[in-house]
Amino acid sequence: MDKSIKQLLARALACRCPKCGKGQLFKGFITLVEYCEHCHLPLAKNDNGDGPAVFLIFILGFALVPPAIIIAMRVDWPLWLHGVLWGFLILGATLGLLRPAKSLTIAMQYKNRPESFQP
Repeated sequence: MDKSIKQLLARALACRCPKCGKGQLFKGFITLVEYCEHCHLPLAKNDNGDGPAVFLIFILGFALVPPAIIIAMRVDWPLWLHGVLWGFLILGATLGLLRPAKSLTIAMQYKNRPESFQP
């Protein structure tokens, strides 16, 4: 893997600016900062909207629904317990991965279309 791609992935997973890797990407939970505090890259105008949430829905649905079905077929738990267990697990995974997924899509956009970040 190319060094620049590794660097971009590391910055995305750390939720840092894709250009300099120093500035915070978010203020609050998933609200983007206007500009990077170090390199002044305009970040808020390149917000990727609901794209990362859609990606997570598909990925986590594919990864967590089959185990949920298999476990439901093998154990005799009450239905409400399955609802609570899998509901919390899916919600926790979604919220836990939302910031890195949003950061990753912004980093990919910066790598593939850097002209969209120009003022």
